[in-house]
Amino acid sequence: MLRLLPIACLLLLMGCSTPDTPPTETDSDTAALHARAEALAQQYIIVDGHIDVPYRMTVTPEDITDATPGGDFDYPRAKAGGLNAPFMSIFIPSDRQNTPGASKTLADSLIDMVEGFVERAPDKYAIATSPADVRQHHEEGLISLPMGMENGAPVETDLGNVSYFFDRGIRYITLTHGRDNQLSDSSYDTTRTWQGLSPFGEDVVREMNRLGMIVDISHVSDSAFYEVMRITQAPAIASHSSVRQWTPDWERNMDDAMIQRLAENGGVIMINFGSSFLKTEYQSQGNRIQQRLTTYLAQNNLERTSPEAYAYFTQLRRNNPVGTMQDVADHIDHVVNLVGVDYVGLGSDFDGVFALPAGLQDVSEYPNLIAELIQRGYSNADIEKILGGNALRVWEAVERVAQEMK
Repeated sequence: MLRLLPIACLLLLMGCSTPDTPPTETDSDTAALHARAEALAQQYIIVDGHIDVPYRMTVTPEDITDATPGGDFDYPRAKAGGLNAPFMSIFIPSDRQNTPGASKTLADSLIDMVEGFVERAPDKYAIATSPADVRQHHEEGLISLPMGMENGAPVETDLGNVSYFFDRGIRYITLTHGRDNQLSDSSYDTTRTWQGLSPFGEDVVREMNRLGMIVDISHVSDSAFYEVMRITQAPAIASHSSVRQWTPDWERNMDDAMIQRLAENGGVIMINFGSSFLKTEYQSQGNRIQQRLTTYLAQNNLERTSPEAYAYFTQLRRNNPVGTMQDVADHIDHVVNLVGVDYVGLGSDFDGVFALPAGLQDVSEYPNLIAELIQRGYSNADIEKILGGNALRVWEAVERVAQEMK
């Protein structure tokens, strides 16, 4: 069953009525609001720029064609939430950069895994390599599985590997991750190896433009972002970043000048739902909850990947949301007020972050955010853009640039 607003929020919206209180006009209004939100979730294409299902499966394998006890994504919850095109993250941890060939090997294995999801359930999932695929799958009732590679390390030092991964279905590359790599400096790394992009990284951006692969600037340093903006001929995305307004000392999010420059480029910032991205104070709250997990594992002599540890981890997260979906809507509002509704989307980072806000804890809950946007005065046309229209527009523009370059 679709989980809607947390009970505290529902009581507030309903005038603090309880099951013993006679129905009121407010009850009816709330029901109508959520019925409209659920209808829009099913009507419009929802593109999520970043979901870490594949790497999650390497740690805790589960059958995502059916309901799963853990994680943030599975087929029943995705259908309930109206999710149509979750970009499967082909995530490469930075420590893989230390061993030649290790990054590319892992990338191939994760791509194989996503292809396996479709092979096991062709009535539920389909690989998408174009916006046209996404639209067609939506009409057919299938969930599209486009792929984006998080960390350009698997490109290694061979420009031909960009084409190789394009042929394997990768449609965006997040240039780096937690440390500087051979392409770009990372927002998390103070080394600043290249003071932006490496010369090879510049070539990779141009090759991505030529092929029709989206350049993703999440995780890169500010200097690298501006170099991408200088070089790229196609719109870029931030597949899972939020606004630096509420995290002023955190380079991982985007400041106003960067958001404005990305809009000038025609790109889109896809708002991350992770609590640590929403407000600085949420980072310490999430850390305290994670410490509870660490303590529990130590006290019970458990490996983090054991079934008991996984069950505890799952309940700990779900029972301790950090922040609210209103925080996510605030980030969307900020972008819209700054540059307009055409330059913002959704990049939840489900299965890739520890703490999540109340009302947006898994893929069944997009209607909660839609209801909040309706209450804030967004039109249906605006909501359609935010949910997926803007992301598809960028993807189509990247394809057009590739055709022009050929």
